[in-house]
Amino acid sequence: MDLLQILVNGLSVGTVYGLFALGYTLVFSVLGVINFAHGAVFTLGAYFTYLLIGGAVGANGLLAGFQLPVALPFWGALPLAGLGAALVALLVERVAFRPLRRRRADPLLALITSLGAGVILVNLIQLLVGAESYAIPTSVLGGLPASFPLLGARVRTVQALLLGIALLLLALLSLWLEGSRNGKGLQAVAEDPETAQLLGIDSTAMVRLAFGLSGFLAGVAGGLVGLSVSIAGPYFGIGYGLKGLAVLVLGGLGSVPGAVLGGLIVGLAEAFVPADWSGYKDAVSYGFLFLVLLLRPQGLLGRPLPTKV
Repeated sequence: MDLLQILVNGLSVGTVYGLFALGYTLVFSVLGVINFAHGAVFTLGAYFTYLLIGGAVGANGLLAGFQLPVALPFWGALPLAGLGAALVALLVERVAFRPLRRRRADPLLALITSLGAGVILVNLIQLLVGAESYAIPTSVLGGLPASFPLLGARVRTVQALLLGIALLLLALLSLWLEGSRNGKGLQAVAEDPETAQLLGIDSTAMVRLAFGLSGFLAGVAGGLVGLSVSIAGPYFGIGYGLKGLAVLVLGGLGSVPGAVLGGLIVGLAEAFVPADWSGYKDAVSYGFLFLVLLLRPQGLLGRPLPTKV
C-alpha cells in the first residue's frame, strides 16, 4: 500500500476517533464522569444513517422489512442521524444522570447508570432490527469515483471524505467553543460549575448542551464509520467506545485538543501496522497508550496530576 494511502487511512480513522473521544470529553468536562452509553449512541447514529438513506431492515427483529418511504441523500441523512443521536443522548442525560445529579450522588453511581443505559440501548437495537450486519453502499455518494489520484498514488474517496468531514466538524467545534457565548459558558462550567452559576451561567443548561453536542458527534461518527466499514451488528459501537476511551486518556481527560491529538496518534499507529499483523492493531494502539501514560500519567495535553503530600 502506498505511503500516502496509509497516511490518509490513518488520519481519517484518527479524526473519527477524535470525534468520538470529543463526545466523552464534553460530558467529562462538565460532570467529571465518563458516559458509558456513548458507544450505544454512536451505534444508533450508524443505524439512523442507514435507515434515512432508504436502507431496509432484515428478516430479524420487530421491524423486519421496515423501510422509510423516502430515501434521503447521504449528505442530508448524516446530519439528521446526528440530530437523532443527540436526542437520544439528551434522553440518557435526563434518565440516567439528572436524578443522581440533583441528589448529589457519588459520580460512580452515574457511571454505572450510564453503563446500564448503554446496555439497554444496544439490546433495544437488537430487538428492533436484529443482530445482522448492514452496509451503507458507497453509491450513496453519487457519481464520486471509488478512488482518485493524488501525488502519484491512488486514494480511496471514502477515506478522504471521512477525513474532510471529521476535520470540518472538529474545526467548527473548536471555533464555537472559543468564539460563542455558549461555548465560553460551557468552558466556564467545566472549569468551576459553582462559580459559573454565581456568574449567571445556567449549569444545568450547559450540561444538556454538552450531552446534545456529544450525541451529535457520536451520531455523525457512527454514520461515517458505517459508510467506511459497514455496521457489524448492534454491538459494533463497543469496540469504538473502548478505543474512544483510550484516545480520551491518551490526550488528557477533559482536553479538547488532547482528544483530537490522541485520535490522530492512535489512527496513524493503527494504519502503520502491517497487513499481516492486522489482528494486533488494538495491541499496538493500547501498548502505545500504556507507554505514554507511564511517562506522562495526565496524558499528552492533560493537566499535571496533583501530588500527594
